[in-house]
Amino acid sequence: MPHNTKQTVSLVLGSGGARGLAHIGVIRWLEEHDFKIESISGCSMGALVGGVYAAGKLDDFETWVRAITKVEIVRLLDLSWKMSGLVKGDKLFNRLTDIVGDVAIEQLPIRYTAVASDIAIEKEVWINSGQLFDAIRASISLPLFFTPVRYRGSDLIDGGVLNPVPIAPTFNDNTDLTIAVNLGGKVSASHDDVPDSEAKGESGRSIVAKVSDFVDNITTPKQGDTGPEWAAYDIANQAFDAMQSTIARQKLAAYPADHLIEIARNACGTLDFDCAAEMIELGYTKAQEQLGDVT
Repeated sequence: MPHNTKQTVSLVLGSGGARGLAHIGVIRWLEEHDFKIESISGCSMGALVGGVYAAGKLDDFETWVRAITKVEIVRLLDLSWKMSGLVKGDKLFNRLTDIVGDVAIEQLPIRYTAVASDIAIEKEVWINSGQLFDAIRASISLPLFFTPVRYRGSDLIDGGVLNPVPIAPTFNDNTDLTIAVNLGGKVSASHDDVPDSEAKGESGRSIVAKVSDFVDNITTPKQGDTGPEWAAYDIANQAFDAMQSTIARQKLAAYPADHLIEIARNACGTLDFDCAAEMIELGYTKAQEQLGDVT
């Protein structure tokens, strides 16, 4: 390869909630080391970060997410009070649209695919046209938490249900490398891999617990009505993480990427978006570990 020619990359960004902020660190490392991202396939948080990057707004998004507070996170969670999901997501996506703009996928300078799940027919749905945030909203609909999205006649939920690390949309890419980021890596006891595990004190409490406190403050349910519901959600969320990790291992074994970056699935809680700085740094560090010898 001629000197000064950037290696082109198909970047596959996996699902995993707040751990997906590590994707920002991976992208920063690739930018700094002269890789050119020509294609992005993502699901859930991977679809969000990848879409924001493709739209050229990663700087603005990173500034916002690094500054976000627990109070702001709670304020962005518009409770739906429906059986299909706890949060509608309108407030959050309106805020994200303010940051990124209302852009169509066809206008993006990078090939982009968001992967969602149609559980009625048990198939992945690849969204590579239409409004960017319609695609992201469908891809990020975490079961039980976000309400499903009605999209082109189907009810869609989180792409991670069927394919947490969606490599298949990149198969026809004419790029030098496929790099995948799996947010469902093995549970780690290392402080380096779980950077928020100590010293966070009260700020390290699960967002689920924080939202539960918020609900308690604005409603007057009978004693015990709220707690069990959120406890059940917490258990379901851990089960979903374990399921995604298993599916990801199977998918990656069948369709390995040229390079795989893994983030421990206990690096932070699925909804702990106030760990942005730690997750971004972790993504950058893991990219260096896995790709430092790639030239």
